[in-house]
Amino acid sequence: YDSGRDGYIDLMELKLMMEKLGAPQTHLGLKNMIKEVDEDFDGKLSFREFLLFFHKAAAGELEEDSGLLTLAKLSEIDVSIEGVKGAKNFFEAKAQALSSASKFEAEIKAEQDERKREEEERKHRRAAFRELKSTFSQ
Repeated sequence: YDSGRDGYIDLMELKLMMEKLGAPQTHLGLKNMIKEVDEDFDGKLSFREFLLFFHKAAAGELEEDSGLLTLAKLSEIDVSIEGVKGAKNFFEAKAQALSSASKFEAEIKAEQDERKREEEERKHRRAAFRELKSTFSQ
């Protein structure tokens, strides 16, 4: 989810992650999620801080209505119940779902880029037409 590739999860990246996991949060809720584990008060989550909320969830230190508790519940699997193969299938299914979402986003971006290119082409043709028209108008 670190789309900026800076080693941190910022507010918008956390928002996207929660939406993809099916647990969207309000802007204020997202800020509170970060604030709850943000040890260095930089407003974003390092890998250590990201893992900290799983530790807090396991220790029962998260509030019941916390977005972090929701995220922890969405991301947990009990290997003693599911077994190793069940855990493997769980994570493979999560990866497949994320891959499908990424493909869909890529298709949308490609369509948007195509529309932008077509609009630029139209502007260029209009400008060329106006230039040609002004030549004949003089």
